[in-house]
Amino acid sequence: MSDNDGYKVLSDNRKARFLYDILETYEAGLQLMGTEVKSIRAGKVNLQDGYALIRNGEAWLINVHISPYTNSSQYFNHDPRRTRKLLLHRQEIRKLIGKVEQQGLTLVPLKLYLKRGLVKISIGLAKGKKLHDKREDLKRRQDQREIQRAMKNY
Repeated sequence: MSDNDGYKVLSDNRKARFLYDILETYEAGLQLMGTEVKSIRAGKVNLQDGYALIRNGEAWLINVHISPYTNSSQYFNHDPRRTRKLLLHRQEIRKLIGKVEQQGLTLVPLKLYLKRGLVKISIGLAKGKKLHDKREDLKRRQDQREIQRAMKNY
């Protein structure tokens, strides 16, 4: 999507696609404080260690680091690793509860972006990869790169 659609990626969790097989993705809103929004717009967010849980019928984003806003006083600033509520529809949460509990899947944040001025997060329903799967992916990527190089020369 282009910038004139009101869509701008602020942070991307590329490591998640290497560590997990992403089965489904969901778009969710975030319940944020004002200083968090300003920090996110400045690109000071890290999704790498983050994950999502479902507790008491609500979805929560845990361990995502949003740096404190530098132009604010310490009194009004937020805790960088606080637990944030994900805004999902009730039927989506019910569907996720079933898949996470029964199939042993994980919820991983994939990317944080602005959509028409609102901060949204893309959550992936993921299954962990084994070591041999990761090696296979690396080998496949390297082979593709070599094919592209060979095609470029001809």
